[in-house]
Amino acid sequence: MLAPSGVCRTSHSGDDRDVFTKVLIANRGEIAVRVIRACREMGVATVAVYSDLDRDALHARLADEAYALGGQTAAESYLDTEAILSAIDRSGADAVHPGYGFFSENADFARAVTDRGVTFIGPPPEAIEVMGDKISARLAAEKVGVHSVPGTTDFITDPDQVRAFGAEHGYPIAIKAAYGGGGRGMKVVTDESAIADAIESAQREALAYFARDEIYMERYLTAPRHIEIQVLADTHGNAVYLGERDCSAQRRHQKLIEEAPAPDLPDDVRTAMGEAAVAVALGCGYTNAGTVEFLYEDGAFHYLEMNTRLQVEHPVTELVTGLDLVEQQLRIASGEPLDFGQDDVTITGHAIEVRINAEDPAGGAFLPSPGRIDALRVPDGFGIRFDGGYEAGDEVSQYYDNLVGKLVVWGRSRDVAIRRTLRALADFEIRGVATTIPADIAILEHPDFSAVAHSTKWVEETLDLSAVSADADTANTGDDVPTVRQDTSVEVDGRRFAVSIWVPETAPTVQPAARTRAKRSGGGASTLGSGRVAVPMQGTIVKVLVAVGDSVDAGDSVCVLEAMKMENNVAADKAGTVTEVLVGPGDSVGSGDVVVVIE
Repeated sequence: MLAPSGVCRTSHSGDDRDVFTKVLIANRGEIAVRVIRACREMGVATVAVYSDLDRDALHARLADEAYALGGQTAAESYLDTEAILSAIDRSGADAVHPGYGFFSENADFARAVTDRGVTFIGPPPEAIEVMGDKISARLAAEKVGVHSVPGTTDFITDPDQVRAFGAEHGYPIAIKAAYGGGGRGMKVVTDESAIADAIESAQREALAYFARDEIYMERYLTAPRHIEIQVLADTHGNAVYLGERDCSAQRRHQKLIEEAPAPDLPDDVRTAMGEAAVAVALGCGYTNAGTVEFLYEDGAFHYLEMNTRLQVEHPVTELVTGLDLVEQQLRIASGEPLDFGQDDVTITGHAIEVRINAEDPAGGAFLPSPGRIDALRVPDGFGIRFDGGYEAGDEVSQYYDNLVGKLVVWGRSRDVAIRRTLRALADFEIRGVATTIPADIAILEHPDFSAVAHSTKWVEETLDLSAVSADADTANTGDDVPTVRQDTSVEVDGRRFAVSIWVPETAPTVQPAARTRAKRSGGGASTLGSGRVAVPMQGTIVKVLVAVGDSVDAGDSVCVLEAMKMENNVAADKAGTVTEVLVGPGDSVGSGDVVVVIE
């Protein structure tokens, strides 16, 4: 892999092994693997934690030690504070890396770690609290002269607050989780009629994902680009920005493709954004790696939020700067000062990151596609890197984020990087689960992307994915040749040990039974226009919007489905009268389950 020269630095004075003795990674998947590998290069021992479903996961296999958390869902495992603290105590780890997601932006968890005399590899809890509350974050940014889009500095408690805001600033309005990010807990309203439902939905989603339901609102820009600045700040008062990333290719506020540097951005705007990001970080006493996000539209930029953690898309910054950001995180957390300044930061070439998610993008639906990865062959060649969390034979669970890995590509120019990324995607082989690769190719090949004519709304509002289908080799055929050797693991007092044994082929995994199930149609998903409305994916019904006897039009929402911590409206496939409602709030449903019948 090409390693651009990037930052010109002095050599470190101490031995890498003096940084930390043992680091526990309080996470899973790709980011856990990424941190483990960085620690290994620095001579630092690693500790993994894992749920019951992740007993044989790649991160658990790679770490020097691994400890069981128990449970299946995130709440039962990776969000179980006491279980993780117990693993810290038992392993003797002297530092904890939270990765991204889960506890990475949880001030209480960071404080619980530091109260044990263990280093939290991230910002101080006080900075997490300031920036974790989007309202206090807005106030902190305003205090240092960095301005946001018009919005509130109080929590929303009543629809009348939204109506008053809309009367003053106009629509659309974004109602957002105050203690979250990534588009979770965010609802956009275009008129007064949708306010009450949007508030209720945003609160439910925020509570499910962040365990807090406070919400606020701000003016929703119509066609902005999403630009973010990578910041590093040490404990000695030094802070630098490492250029910017463009993350505008999104759907449902979830990023698909990121690139660095941001194309077609005036140099004076780059500098102003970078300086603003550093001001925000220093203003809240921030240390370690963080990202300050902005919306850019019509030549002006507006502060959006600060993510107090390592971003998923950090590798594109690494490729254009030559800096290992995880290494920098460990050094800063250990008390080392930054050994370079702002003038030392140089940007070389262009980098693109493509998120490979286990989702079926057919028709632009992006439906979750959990299952076993039967085959995985990643591309290679000059300027190509793959950060993954799975290997062939591993299972992508419905209970966790479905990111399989990140394809990261460097080129001497943006055009070269795009062409190289398309070549790499064509070489990518994955069987057993559907992935977002066909949609990624459609984005990269579109002339709007090449011309930087896209915005955060472009994928959903402009890009035509009607002809996109999943790869042909996604289904598990069941024709695999049985094996007699099996690599597995055993637990001794909750600590994981990897072993190899010779056994007959294992029986299929038994999935836990749902609490209640809706009636399943004979062939799975409903036929268009049949009136047997089926859900497109496994999840939980949080709200039923119709009753028997109601008249509906095709496209009307009949219920709200929570899946992957996001709420989705399930729509009627034809006009008619509701004759059966087969589910209620709280019911679990599977892909293809019929929830409403219309005649």
